Amino acid sequence: MPTAVVDLAVRLGVQPAAHPPCVSLTQAGHMKRTLESDSWMAFKASQTIATDRCAFDWRAKVGPFGLISGRDALEDGDGRFDITALGVIPLARAQHTPALVRGELMRYLAEIAWAPHAILHNPELRWRVDGPDSLSVSAGVGATASEVILGLDSDGRIATAFAPDRPRSATPPILPTPWHGRFSDYRLVDTIWVPTVAEVAWSLPAKDVAYWRCRVASWNADGVETAREQSKRNRMTGPS
Repeated sequence: MPTAVVDLAVRLGVQPAAHPPCVSLTQAGHMKRTLESDSWMAFKASQTIATDRCAFDWRAKVGPFGLISGRDALEDGDGRFDITALGVIPLARAQHTPALVRGELMRYLAEIAWAPHAILHNPELRWRVDGPDSLSVSAGVGATASEVILGLDSDGRIATAFAPDRPRSATPPILPTPWHGRFSDYRLVDTIWVPTVAEVAWSLPAKDVAYWRCRVASWNADGVETAREQSKRNRMTGPS
């Protein structure tokens, strides 16, 4: 593993001997129903991210009273994207295709800022140093091979994530499109620096279109929120 990658993990507070199997976080934010929409829908979500393999599970409640549920996940090498009403009525489900897996893998790689233990402990990741402020991380093989470029801020923490060809559709035409995310407002949780603000956008021919924004309400490194972790929410969501 390149020294610059190990240094990134250390700057984010990861201790080589510490190896939680996953991290968990909760979010509150807004997202667009379509890229053409001018309106934003509020959501609340919970997410787990594995640190020893490429896997995550994001579950959200959207709209009035949280009547619409969304699930975006990568499990056992397969992608999943479902939308239901009242938790049981299916509204949309993405087909299981290599394009869906690539999209979910890219999300996992981009969100490694929220699971920094994976930098040292996920053997599925491949790293490349592109420059003093840029690292590339990849995973998958063949039709699902995926890569994301991570940009570092002046403190050496992850500030941006970029993929030049993330699929916008799980089925043809898959519309590979430049896609990028931004992370900011890092807060110290125990020994780990966690970005608490994020935004994601597609780079369309005419302009960049942001479609997802969130603030992290809670974060912990064992996948189960404790009373101690709950007591930290004010510190994470309060004024800087």
